[in-house]
Amino acid sequence: MIATIWRFRVQPGKLDAFERAYGPQGDWARLFARAEGFIATELLKLRSEPATYLTIDRWQSEAAFVSAKAALADDYAALDRCCEAYTSEESWLGLHDIVH
Repeated sequence: MIATIWRFRVQPGKLDAFERAYGPQGDWARLFARAEGFIATELLKLRSEPATYLTIDRWQSEAAFVSAKAALADDYAALDRCCEAYTSEESWLGLHDIVH
């Protein structure tokens, strides 16, 4: 299994909308759920900086992730444009192996 991780800084007044879009049952998780090999999304909120979040998307394999990105490219881009209003910063923290 692998995980993709992103860090976000959320705009003032946009926390609820951001959490709805990026949470475990949110818009992004529903999009990814259309792809084979998606497992789950987790949303973490940094205690010391309440407007800073991490998303962790778990996939069965890197191949499943790559395939999903290609298959969902248009819908991914459209959702990304919609969600840009929620954040002031987003950083890709990479692809990680899940160690058992």
